[in-house]
Amino acid sequence: MSKILVFGHLNPDTDAIGAAIAFGHLQQALGKEAEAVALGEPSEETQYALDYFQLAAPRVITQAKEETTNVMLVDHNEFQQSVSDIADLTVLAVVDHHRIANFETANPLYYRAEPVGCTSTIIAKMYKEENVEIPQAIAGIMLSAIISDTLLFKSPTCTPDDVRIANELAAIAEVNLEEYGLEMLKAGTKLSDKSVDFLLDLDAKSFTMGDKIVRVAQVNTVDLSEIFDRQAELEVKMAQLSEENHYDLFLLIATDILASDSELLVVGEPVANVEQAFQVTLVNHRAFLPGVVSRKKQVVPQLTESFNQ
Repeated sequence: MSKILVFGHLNPDTDAIGAAIAFGHLQQALGKEAEAVALGEPSEETQYALDYFQLAAPRVITQAKEETTNVMLVDHNEFQQSVSDIADLTVLAVVDHHRIANFETANPLYYRAEPVGCTSTIIAKMYKEENVEIPQAIAGIMLSAIISDTLLFKSPTCTPDDVRIANELAAIAEVNLEEYGLEMLKAGTKLSDKSVDFLLDLDAKSFTMGDKIVRVAQVNTVDLSEIFDRQAELEVKMAQLSEENHYDLFLLIATDILASDSELLVVGEPVANVEQAFQVTLVNHRAFLPGVVSRKKQVVPQLTESFNQ
């Protein structure tokens, strides 16, 4: 069998990169020729974690078939979120914690999905099941992924498994979980010097909802005004990206990681579905979403239901 490339989704967050590194290492320990790669550069939050645990960022690829036909997916399954030539590849395995949509394979595969807060939680379990020791740096990057995806356990996606595994990984990584976690999250909120292009592409995913293509971007901050002082500029760019990429709706969710609330900015149509999904009325294309921090659990399912009625 040729080399196996292991990667997370486009616009990778800390879990997409951390899970790829960890799952790639696990495959190597099990005797497979595997390499973790990425479908984008790491964010500042992710780079903070990589630097802290002295790990190199995976190399970035835009397609895979020139290197191999065999891939493993982590932290995603939807083809529009994957590498550009995914339809030409053989998917050997998927480890994920999201909905399953727009996914099919010609051959049987290993597929593991659990409704937990983070893919790295599942992969840490797999190390135990395979009796493979977790190195300190690998434990650190998986811990970082869990902290990121669960917003230090504040997200409604967080489960007891995430908390238990995170504490076990923190012990292996030899860090104070709370102190390290807060510093890592803060590292990803320095946005004042970032372009609107960067903000809208930092953590964005496209979803098919009914007959519409909905783009949902999310940024974490400790100051919502830092984002919305640039609303006019953001709206122009969101409209431009929608036209270029045929998005019907573009949503930006700015999440205050300290208050655990979000503010929503919407460009496109139909906005009625957005208002119905969140039981809000958009004013100046915006709405406040108290207690909303998770795109996976508190945004995408509600939107999808509104489009499927």
